[in-house]
Amino acid sequence: MNKIVSGPKEAVRDIPDGAVLAIGGFGLCGIPENCIAALVEKGVKNLTCISNNAGVDDFGIGLMLQKRQVKKMISSYVGENKLFETLVLSGELQIEMTPQGTLAEKLRAGGAGIPAFYTATGYGTIVAEGKEIKEFDGRPYVLERSLRADFALVKAWKGDSLGNLIFRKTARNFNPLCATAGKITIAEVEELVPVGSMEPDQIHLPGIYVKRIFQGQNYQKRIERRTVSK
Repeated sequence: MNKIVSGPKEAVRDIPDGAVLAIGGFGLCGIPENCIAALVEKGVKNLTCISNNAGVDDFGIGLMLQKRQVKKMISSYVGENKLFETLVLSGELQIEMTPQGTLAEKLRAGGAGIPAFYTATGYGTIVAEGKEIKEFDGRPYVLERSLRADFALVKAWKGDSLGNLIFRKTARNFNPLCATAGKITIAEVEELVPVGSMEPDQIHLPGIYVKRIFQGQNYQKRIERRTVSK
């Protein structure tokens, strides 16, 4: 089955107001930039975004925050976006803070059809407020509900028309987890290659999880640089 679409506009064409989105990426790496740009242009509103972080002020999900398109973020790290802070403190944006490992497992469990799981992470903190606590072998655990999304937006290095994906190094991050948790997964890739040109053992995400794929353009290739004193 050929899953190729013409570009990001066609890929996100049916994402409605109020949708729940799982968006891949970690910091500035592995961000589905083209899909986000298409959503900004589309002007869809009242989105709930599941993402490890909320981008920065002028990149990634930060661009949707500028347009007030997001009503709720389910995130782990939001420390590099001043607009995000402003929107939360003003009450314009809801936030559900989740420990990073718990967020990853909530997505993985959602993709595996597991509705909930117990974890020791967060016990005794605000993370556990209002949640069921159960003891196993003398240690308390918090019941966490898994996450599912209406749409998942991911970015990969290579992909084929069947939707098989290979991620490059750390861009693998949350992308495969988001892909499995989405009812409709949209993948943008740096290279769209013929079926059979990728070694089966090298494929990180099987095409069965991907509904639409396209070759992205004009990636910014931002990186985080380590600086040291001279």
